[in-house]
Amino acid sequence: MTTTQPTRTEHDSLGPRNVPADALYGAQTSRSIENFRLSGTPLPIEIIHGMALLKLACARANAKLGLLSAEKENAIVDACRAVLSGAHDREFPIDLYQAGSGTSSHMNLNEVLANLANESLGGKRGAKSPVHPNDDVNMGQSTNNCFPSGAKIAVLGQTLLLLDALSALEKILHAKAAEFAGLLKTGRTHLQDAVPVTLGQEFGAYARAIALAAARIRDAAARLRELGIGGNAVGTGINTKPSFRAEIMVALNEETGGEFRHAEDGIHLTQFMTDFSALSAAFRSCALDLQQIANNLRLLASGPLTGIGEIRLPPVEPGSSIMPGKINPSICEAVNMVCMQAQGLDHAVALACGAGQLELNTHMPLIGADTLQAAKLLSAAVRILADKCIAGISADEEACRRNLERSAGLPTLLNPRLGYDRVAELVKESLATGQTLRELALEKKLLTEAEYEALLASSTGPNL
Repeated sequence: MTTTQPTRTEHDSLGPRNVPADALYGAQTSRSIENFRLSGTPLPIEIIHGMALLKLACARANAKLGLLSAEKENAIVDACRAVLSGAHDREFPIDLYQAGSGTSSHMNLNEVLANLANESLGGKRGAKSPVHPNDDVNMGQSTNNCFPSGAKIAVLGQTLLLLDALSALEKILHAKAAEFAGLLKTGRTHLQDAVPVTLGQEFGAYARAIALAAARIRDAAARLRELGIGGNAVGTGINTKPSFRAEIMVALNEETGGEFRHAEDGIHLTQFMTDFSALSAAFRSCALDLQQIANNLRLLASGPLTGIGEIRLPPVEPGSSIMPGKINPSICEAVNMVCMQAQGLDHAVALACGAGQLELNTHMPLIGADTLQAAKLLSAAVRILADKCIAGISADEEACRRNLERSAGLPTLLNPRLGYDRVAELVKESLATGQTLRELALEKKLLTEAEYEALLASSTGPNL
């Protein structure tokens, strides 16, 4: 037996439309839900919340300019805060893949805010009175500016969380660099033995990479504070007062404590989504460095008996359903997959940012969602890499020393003291007898033990 969901009838520019009776959204949202059944994944709620902040600021600005009554202003502001609380997240179900400017989700928000405002003023759900979704909630606004501005607010918020995570990771890496500062080991280039380094120097290099990745992200994120809101349609600000955009920024910054500013060139900011692609590219660079660090850790921990085995990663789960006692570098592997996904998201963002035509880019939902997802994924990956992997790494000092003593890169260190030909003879003898260069040099009294250790210590430079 089937049951029929109660509905109400609303009207939009295309005619009558049945809408679920209890829905806060209206006719246009209902059409979009039906039209865009593609991924089953709704537009990220953070972008909805970013636009809600703008709606709040616009209501304040319109009231200050004498265009909106105090009663309507307060009702819209209260509705925006209700949405921002997360209480109505289920009212925003429209698929991520929708109309290219984001009109579907933008009108979804306008309808929800109008109904919340109307009910607070004693109106009827779906009546569009006394607060109208277009004439009041959307006064002085266009999807073409509201959507990318809301996406910038959302992405910036997630980017700041990522920067916090990167800062914490950098600190942990510096701590490990200090912990392993005096531990000599063999360096490797081309996956082959090379001259000595310390384990601390390796971790110090990782810390430096993360610091630079964060700096690139921070520089790119600064551009997200320039918003096109109030530009209307193509960015000219048509049908708005000259001070409207400045008043929006005042209200928005009061509400958020942020440092947002209106567009220097509204037409430019409506057409070009390069601010997103620049930040996405910084995310990609960060992902590349994280991927290399994760791979380095996997290699250094490989074995534990038949690999390099110079470090031990903390065990987080059994590694095999068939091999008892096996432990895998699971955190590093998960981080690697996040890094690959971030690189794929960046490629999609780049394609979408370059696909605008004339006065508008019509791929904004994809641009906003993918940039946001990259920030969220990387933030989570950075935190688990720091907390569940790097913080618990220990060194196998015996393995480091053993590998160093048998390294094919070690003869280079002896060249200045013993000469190329003499060292070449020692290498041949080492290969023939299995003795290490250290053992041979001491046995033949070519070096004292103190001299040998001094050579090793000097090999890593002044920052040992």
